[in-house]
Amino acid sequence: MPPPTGPIDEARAEQLRAANINPRTGLATDYLNHFNEAIMLLEMVPDMPECAEDFLTWTPLSYAEHFWASNFKARDLAIEAYECADPKVRADFDNLTATMTSILTAVGKAMREAQQDKTRATLAEQATAWVKPLVALAGGVINGNADSNVEAVMSN
Repeated sequence: MPPPTGPIDEARAEQLRAANINPRTGLATDYLNHFNEAIMLLEMVPDMPECAEDFLTWTPLSYAEHFWASNFKARDLAIEAYECADPKVRADFDNLTATMTSILTAVGKAMREAQQDKTRATLAEQATAWVKPLVALAGGVINGNADSNVEAVMSN
């Protein structure tokens, strides 16, 4: 049976809600845990420099890769709902997550090259300041109630 396209019926909406997937957007906040994990590790670096090594083990995962690797009970449904999401909503969401991934990847590269704990701490603090608001924006997109203007957030 092909995945649904267009408006969803109430039974499908209930199935999505029960799986913690927003039926209006087809997106699940569980994916943001992937980025929150990186933020948590970065926040520890200034006080515990050895946590930089833990952050450096973080690897980018796409939405589908995250769910494939997770124990999320309804992972197949989450991936299917994402694939069926409104293209504009998904593009906004993908733009935000690509920006977060780009920042975290660049910071990881810079941390690997940094020689001093102070430099790593500064990188961690800056990355956290950039990524946290983007996670909040992505949460808004998932919940169907946010503008996803990355440029406006990054200019602050």
